[in-house]
Amino acid sequence: MPPTVVRLPGVVLTDHVIDVPLDHDDPGGERIQVLAREAVAAGREKDDLPWLLYLQGGPGFGAARPQGTDGWLGRALKDYRVLLLDQRGTGRSTPLNRQTLAALGGPDAQAGYLARFRADSIVRDAEFIRRKLLGPSGGWSLLGQSFGGFCTLTYLSYAPQHLRECFVTGGLPGLASTAEHVYRAAYPRVALKNERHYARYPQDRETAARIAAHLREHDVALPDGRRLTVEAFQSLGIMLGSGSGSHQLHWLLEGAWVRGARGPELADGFLAEVQYKLGYAGNPLYAVLHEAIYAQRSVSGEPTAWAAQRVRAEFPEFDPNADQLYFTGEMIYPWMFDSDPVLKPLRQAAHLLAERIDWPDLYDPKRLAANRVPVYAAVYHDDMYVDRQDSLATADAVPGVRTWVTNEWEHDALRVSQGAVLDRLIGMSRGEI
Repeated sequence: MPPTVVRLPGVVLTDHVIDVPLDHDDPGGERIQVLAREAVAAGREKDDLPWLLYLQGGPGFGAARPQGTDGWLGRALKDYRVLLLDQRGTGRSTPLNRQTLAALGGPDAQAGYLARFRADSIVRDAEFIRRKLLGPSGGWSLLGQSFGGFCTLTYLSYAPQHLRECFVTGGLPGLASTAEHVYRAAYPRVALKNERHYARYPQDRETAARIAAHLREHDVALPDGRRLTVEAFQSLGIMLGSGSGSHQLHWLLEGAWVRGARGPELADGFLAEVQYKLGYAGNPLYAVLHEAIYAQRSVSGEPTAWAAQRVRAEFPEFDPNADQLYFTGEMIYPWMFDSDPVLKPLRQAAHLLAERIDWPDLYDPKRLAANRVPVYAAVYHDDMYVDRQDSLATADAVPGVRTWVTNEWEHDALRVSQGAVLDRLIGMSRGEI
């Protein structure tokens, strides 16, 4: 069946649906599909352009769906033929969710299957696709956003020979960071984001505390029937890591209350928006594998064991019963698998993954120390999600990494900067900056 071709204003998209091994060490075994969507500027379809593979943030998110040549894609198309990868389990690739996992059997089988969806497998998929589309000796550049940057360091660890250059935005990982280390560094950053939010919108301090008190005293259900607890409400703090997130949180809180027959109630519109913000129906892999993306057997022989929940106890300001409410950030907690209807069926498998101790290594420090591929990385000084110090330590440990440290942008800058961030990195690669 020929690839599907879609023409949008300024861009031509060609969908390549490629069968890859579930386990690349068993190429004759089960296979899954991965969507690789080729994007090229209209009128340049036959030009001999260099390829740029885009590795999406996550884990568990499909690549962005273009609507034209806006944003970073428009900038990339000036110089590259871009490949937008729906990483395995996401988007139009073979889906991975409660429905598909139920067909695999019990929790042990599900956990074993899920373990094959980390950065190491994503990189091997990319190499499989590179050989198919570009030939055995073909090379390409990488653009890794957030978790995509983590995948880029994995790529540099295990298959750098066909990489021409790498661009990383908000995604230089700590090469030896455990999940505990990540969250121990993250909670203070999230606390600072809370204080900055309350300084910008002082009225929200009282509003958030009032909502939390109401949730302690009343059983409040979201539209899908699950209970909205204080801890779940705190999880809205994930919004604070984006450039406009503080403003969005404020406007959400502003519309929280209505006066009903029995007095003040949380408005249906507010609850519907909270459900949307907190739901994992579109990206269950994000919740299931979030701590596993930090697990490496040579770094720690201990399981991740719900590190975000354990480390949280070291930061009493995040206690859900505190007088002042602090929102949390990019943390996944075990109670989410007891409340979210799309995560409940994955609860036992998630617990098995949290106790696993034999995770393969994602990074090869020795090979990275001999790196010869140029890497141009945007490091966001105030990044709530990725620790700046870890990123800079990695840049120091890997030759060829050049960083641009900025507080002009937040973690979502690649998406919202209208191509400015990627343009800066491309300029660095050309010696213009």
